[in-house]
Amino acid sequence: MRVSQDKTVKTTYSVHAAKTNLSKLLEQAEAGDEVVIARGQTPVVRLTLVNHVPPRRQFGAMRGRAKVTPAFFEPLPSDELDRWE
Repeated sequence: MRVSQDKTVKTTYSVHAAKTNLSKLLEQAEAGDEVVIARGQTPVVRLTLVNHVPPRRQFGAMRGRAKVTPAFFEPLPSDELDRWE
């Protein structure tokens, strides 16, 4: 285990140890630590956190996909209005 200048912990695991402790390694990566999996003495992969960015809403994206009929603008019947009060 090594601590880098930016204070993240870098730990190297063998493939066997990584398979055995995968859940623990995922937690370490989620915490911001750098997790490296090596085959023998050769580093092969690095586990890093994937930044999920939700898609941004785009104004007008549904333009032309929905139709509003004139019935939408008609007043509601009185029995329907009573249910809303």
